[in-house]
Amino acid sequence: MSDAQGVTVGELASMAGVTVRTLHHYDEIGLVSPERRSGSGYRLYGHGDVQRLQEVLYFRELGFALGDIGDIMAGRDYDRTVVLTRQRLLLEKKAERVQAMLTAIDAALAADQEGIQMSNEDMLEVFDGFDPSEYEEEAKQRWGESEAYRQSAQRTAQYTKADWQRIKAEVDDINQAFLDLMASGTPADSDAAKGVAARHRAHITEWFYDCTPEIHAGLGQMYVADARFTESIDKAGEGLAEYMSKAIAALHAA
Repeated sequence: MSDAQGVTVGELASMAGVTVRTLHHYDEIGLVSPERRSGSGYRLYGHGDVQRLQEVLYFRELGFALGDIGDIMAGRDYDRTVVLTRQRLLLEKKAERVQAMLTAIDAALAADQEGIQMSNEDMLEVFDGFDPSEYEEEAKQRWGESEAYRQSAQRTAQYTKADWQRIKAEVDDINQAFLDLMASGTPADSDAAKGVAARHRAHITEWFYDCTPEIHAGLGQMYVADARFTESIDKAGEGLAEYMSKAIAALHAA
């Protein structure tokens, strides 16, 4: 089947590296629907359909949910050139993060294989300046008598280099999910942003302490009330602390 006649679903799936089932699902939810069908009822995708699929696949690579992609692409101000430019910038940042993590993992593996303990300086370089103990003394003074602090102290005392690397990687993923939503103009009180805020709370609960809605809401307020936290969070992207704070507040709003 030539491009002029249209591309069949099987041909498009092969070109895009996805399954026919995936394309059928995109058609069913109205995300990428073929412009016409053959006399026998087969889906035939035109050039515009292929372009749309290309944009959807870039969004998926950046971690966007299908529902969020549909909402973005249905917007009145949606512009393919603008979107592709933003997607390219986001993918560049993602590639930089992945390469940095690969380098860090290679260094950790080499150290483990040779029986070498990484220095504190090496550890801080791996975490790009992130020091888990930076506010340890202040945290102890503020919350040392709390169950949350006791849980956190007990858990983190057992963590290895690999554990901290995984924690940092998850933090980066959550931060990037927020940044992607910010870049697409998604409001902080949207379902998508609240979903990422829920991931943020789950991350804290998994690795540090039982993060109740009340505690989580308090953390969100602290991210903008304490300049040190704002500055630290905004290293990942300007305005991230405020966006996170609003998303967390929206998640726990009555």
